[in-house]
Amino acid sequence: MSLFAAGRFPAYRPRRLRQSPVLRALVRETQLDPAHLVLPLFVRSGRKLRRPIGAMPGVCQLSPDELVKEAAQAAEAGVPAVLLFGIPDRKDAKASGAYARNGIVQQAVRLLKQELPGLLVITDVCLCEYMDHGHCGLVRREARGARILNDPTLKLLARTAASHAEAGADVVAPSDMMDGRVRAIRQELDRLGFSETPIMSYAAKFASAFYGPFREAAESAPRFGDRRSYQMDAANAAEALREVALDIEEGADIVMVKPALAYLDIIHRVKTRFGYPTAAYAVSAEHAMIKAAAAQGWIDEQAVTLESLLAMRRAGADILITYAATDVARWLRRK
Repeated sequence: MSLFAAGRFPAYRPRRLRQSPVLRALVRETQLDPAHLVLPLFVRSGRKLRRPIGAMPGVCQLSPDELVKEAAQAAEAGVPAVLLFGIPDRKDAKASGAYARNGIVQQAVRLLKQELPGLLVITDVCLCEYMDHGHCGLVRREARGARILNDPTLKLLARTAASHAEAGADVVAPSDMMDGRVRAIRQELDRLGFSETPIMSYAAKFASAFYGPFREAAESAPRFGDRRSYQMDAANAAEALREVALDIEEGADIVMVKPALAYLDIIHRVKTRFGYPTAAYAVSAEHAMIKAAAAQGWIDEQAVTLESLLAMRRAGADILITYAATDVARWLRRK
């Protein structure tokens, strides 16, 4: 029997607490704050380069000098962290640019830590941007098509994460969805003396139609096949919990659900089940759809963006990775 049916709150009128902004703020259950935000950034070689990404209004591929400017603006607005993706000059079958000591991400990390030492720098650990075929792992061509070689790929991922830590990355974030990659990365980091470097794992990363614009941004579309053999089926929730459990067991410090808005139920289940710090990634198409509708005058961009992020927080997300992070931080400061 509910408390209301039992007569214990006979005089309760919710509208009484909605009469003014101050009252509404006092009883607000979920807070949205710049401290929750992470801004993804795309870096490539060059100088004074800002290459707009057509499907993601307001987002650019940036040369390292421009990256520092963009990150500084975000930090000034109140964004505490960035997530780096690299676009190399050359790609090959072993993703050698991913773990090169002077690779584009490694250069960018050193520069950011030099110029903005208070900024938290997270690096995406994956191979797809660096592979000439665009997949997240080593590939063997077979009569029935191509097969991803999971276990040999782990060594390259661990080597990549270690190179990011050596460059000064505060957090490494494996996004490849190879089985066992968190353990491989944790062991390599520990072996090299980076036992205090946290791992933010893309623990429940779904094979989603919402990634389309990102493929343009990171120049990482597969040249053949797709990623459904190693990314999660969008229909599976219980499997997502098993994936998260495995990553925690292997040493993940933060777990992520990607995409975010279409997977609020997964975010809620993950946070409720494990209680671990949980990140939600508002991916490229989520950003693009809001921007496109706002450009047509169909929606209020600020209101819809904030409501979407609030939904992720309400579902249980502690960390919000969003391309709108700088704008969101500014909007929140004005409120």
